[in-house]
Amino acid sequence: MIVFLGVMSNLADAVGYIVVIPIAALMYMAYGRHPMVGMAAAFAGVSGGFSANLLIGTLDPLLCGITNEAVKMVDPTYVVEPTGNWYFMAVSTFVITFIGTIVTEKIIAPRFGEYHGENDENGMAEYKVSDVERKALKYAGFTLLALVVAIIAIALPSNSFLRADDGTLLGNSPLMEGIIVIIALVLFIPSVVYGRITGAYKGEKDVCSAMGRAMASMSSYIALTFVAAQFINYFGYTKLGTILALKGAEFFQTSGIGPIPMMVFFVLFAAFINLFMGSASAKWAIVAPVFVPMFMLLGYTPEFAQIAYRIGDSCTNIITPMMSYYAMIIVFAKKYDRDAGIGTLVSTMLPYSITFLLGWTALLVVWIILNLPLGPGVGMFL
Repeated sequence: MIVFLGVMSNLADAVGYIVVIPIAALMYMAYGRHPMVGMAAAFAGVSGGFSANLLIGTLDPLLCGITNEAVKMVDPTYVVEPTGNWYFMAVSTFVITFIGTIVTEKIIAPRFGEYHGENDENGMAEYKVSDVERKALKYAGFTLLALVVAIIAIALPSNSFLRADDGTLLGNSPLMEGIIVIIALVLFIPSVVYGRITGAYKGEKDVCSAMGRAMASMSSYIALTFVAAQFINYFGYTKLGTILALKGAEFFQTSGIGPIPMMVFFVLFAAFINLFMGSASAKWAIVAPVFVPMFMLLGYTPEFAQIAYRIGDSCTNIITPMMSYYAMIIVFAKKYDRDAGIGTLVSTMLPYSITFLLGWTALLVVWIILNLPLGPGVGMFL
């Protein structure tokens, strides 16, 4: 459950690093197990499985925006939707959860053994849910259920405005095109109900203030977007991306390499460069203008290239000190192991990284062999 919640936490971007990981350590300690094992399981889900999710996460619209800029070099009319990797990433959630659980129990837990530190009962009491919070959670849950039921009821009629002209819900329908806004509202409204009942929100000013604090964490991305846009523009102006894409496509066509070894190579390439550059979007802004057009010229969809990149990028997140939250995780670890450092964390997370890379790549190979859709109306081949 901790690995699964870690994977699902990327719906709220970096909240998993700040909330799920320290709480997982406390949960393990409360059950008499080593808190470092709980931290490792949570970190594996939050960071190692960052791309996977049952719903559309924050990374989907972020990467597809960069992908769409790269696609224009080959086909200006082609549009990559945030749902383009949905099916594959939904299945990946269960694969990552299964692998993470096995590694935690069979490799990590025996390594740490029993915990002999102090179990601070008074400190644990701070995390008990109050009666008011229980009430707020209940009403927030009812609100969430009501919203989901309402969306389903609106989408069911054949003439629903959420359906496409041909009556389908998936593909290029208003439901799929507005999925980001729908998810935002489904998460926003229950949170306001919770805050109102607990007293955290006295009025609209408190809600706006909380939204402002949340958006403050996006400032680095906004700055990065500006720089990435200049880079992509210069790349297009010099035609360097087009030249590299054409040369690369020509090489792979003459080499006779099939889609499986080619995508496995790209996964490993993405995993390798992630060791030296932590930001998924920053790397994709550099890599996409070369590889996306190249793969399109070879007959592969941009969503296919994006999937391979996301696999490699996620798997080595947990072993690279270049990842922005690595220092914070070490601070959490020092609470339970004073000697913990970069080496401790890397050695602990290495089994997860290797098994995730092997298991996730194997899933991609199976996907290619069965020629399954990557998302609603999206395949692997043009």
